[in-house]
Amino acid sequence: MNSDEKLRKLRHSLAHLLAAAIKELYPTALPTIGPATATGFYYDFDFGGGAPSEKDLARIEKKMKEILPSWNTFDGKEVEAEEARELYKDNPYKLELINEIAAKGEPITLYTSGSFTDLCRGGHVENTRLINPEGFELSHIAGAYWRGNEKNKMLTRIYGLSFDTKEELDAFKKMQEEAIKRDHRKIGKEMNLFTFSELIGSGLPLFTPKGTAMRQAIVDKINALQSEYGYSNVWIPHITKKELYMTSGHWEKFGEELFKVQGRETEFVMKPMNCPHHTQIYASEQRSYKDLPIRYAEATTVYRDEQGGELLGLSRVRSITQDDAHLFCTADQIGGEVKNIMKVIAQFYTALDMYKPGGFRVRLSLRDPAQPEKYLGGDDVWKSAESVLTNIAENANLDYESIPGDAAFYGPKFDFLFKDALGREWQLATIQLDFNMPARFGLEYTDRDGSKKTPVMIHRAIAGSLERFLSVIIEHFAGAFPYWLAPVQVKVLPIGESHREYAKKVYSTIKRGGLRAELDQSDESLGKKIRNAKTEKIPYLLVIGDKEVEADKVAVESRDQGSLGQQSIQDFLKLNK
Repeated sequence: MNSDEKLRKLRHSLAHLLAAAIKELYPTALPTIGPATATGFYYDFDFGGGAPSEKDLARIEKKMKEILPSWNTFDGKEVEAEEARELYKDNPYKLELINEIAAKGEPITLYTSGSFTDLCRGGHVENTRLINPEGFELSHIAGAYWRGNEKNKMLTRIYGLSFDTKEELDAFKKMQEEAIKRDHRKIGKEMNLFTFSELIGSGLPLFTPKGTAMRQAIVDKINALQSEYGYSNVWIPHITKKELYMTSGHWEKFGEELFKVQGRETEFVMKPMNCPHHTQIYASEQRSYKDLPIRYAEATTVYRDEQGGELLGLSRVRSITQDDAHLFCTADQIGGEVKNIMKVIAQFYTALDMYKPGGFRVRLSLRDPAQPEKYLGGDDVWKSAESVLTNIAENANLDYESIPGDAAFYGPKFDFLFKDALGREWQLATIQLDFNMPARFGLEYTDRDGSKKTPVMIHRAIAGSLERFLSVIIEHFAGAFPYWLAPVQVKVLPIGESHREYAKKVYSTIKRGGLRAELDQSDESLGKKIRNAKTEKIPYLLVIGDKEVEADKVAVESRDQGSLGQQSIQDFLKLNK
């Protein structure tokens, strides 16, 4: 058993302990489910009335630690559905779960530790003495709909943190404090990058000139990196007839997440993804094997009707701008195309100092063989696609793990997970093979022998959602962005009135040089101007006084390197191309 699995079992065991404590303190509470999380555990309860508040967490945690010494092991037994129903006859949530398990013909198991018994699939510590009472604590309370469905009742979710040791717990709490300081919503407001409007709606961000400059810098960077690999930019409309998604399979899979638009004669859908549109550009001409691979790229916005309670700043939005690309190729071209995409990913994240040993890993997402009905295509197609990606991962010596059941519904994929400055892991870039959608749309090319063949489709995104990517990057750099990404790269600071004319000349030259620059013409002191610019975390300040005007130069102050002395404008521009 690896350390991650051991920690997961520890955290799941603590969820049981939390439920036991709640039943002692709140006997009428109805426990529902309590899984492990990436940092601890939670358990959802229906308290009826009189639910606990944050101030009650210390009392609940104390009760957990009182109960813990009386527990030894988790004793599991398989029971018949009727026995389980009798045990939970007063708990409709457990009854719903029992009925679902029974309908699937799966075993129903109960686990007991001390005097507490819970309906559970298992996955606990072998002995509760392995639980360090100083390694966990309850963190906060939130509301949560039963089974995540806003049509169901709102329950009370109690969260806990859990680690092997007190030192690890304290380190995580310190990281959380730092995360609060780096919150992209806070920094985004301070740096004037984006805003929201109640008149427009939640989950629909508006980007200011500075935020838009960052978005454009990301797209320009990706376009520049992939330019040598033969990508062509395309453009598609933001709505479509629903028949497009009925053909692709998205209508059945994501129907509830779609925004529907009623035209005068036709019902349209706001596009939730771009791939079906791109298939129709491919289908607009007859294709030969000599034309392949064809690579369409586009940075465009899609729309998904996310639940209001799940929206969070730029991390989860309803308007999602994707740096999207779709490649159409032959089966024997897959390896070369995927390798080239991986080169772009490597170069892009190297520019962010995130593509480095220990800084990222790759998840190979495969189909769940036990639930083939969840996916498009037959076994042979899936085995072929999964084999191709596995071989690429092996040959490239990627740090990867295979995750059955995590594939897209149309094919297996690589997901690249990067660590930020706080050690948190984010899934950003992705490469997805699709042997199914081209066939559903009847896409073809003429092969060497004159026969008609179906191309393979590769979906790829480097940054993914620009909104979510920006939320990660803002927090990763705490606003101190690398020069190429900074919303303002240079600020010109004339010391006094007599220096402003020359400062305007410097500013105009810099702007013509293609840099994102600002000119501070305020009447503040130089010290105040510099403090303001440093608060804005601008990479370079160009200070202009008598000596600079006389020498036709600027005094360069670097955010990262300190004073760089006097330089001519042309030398500064050459240095920062």
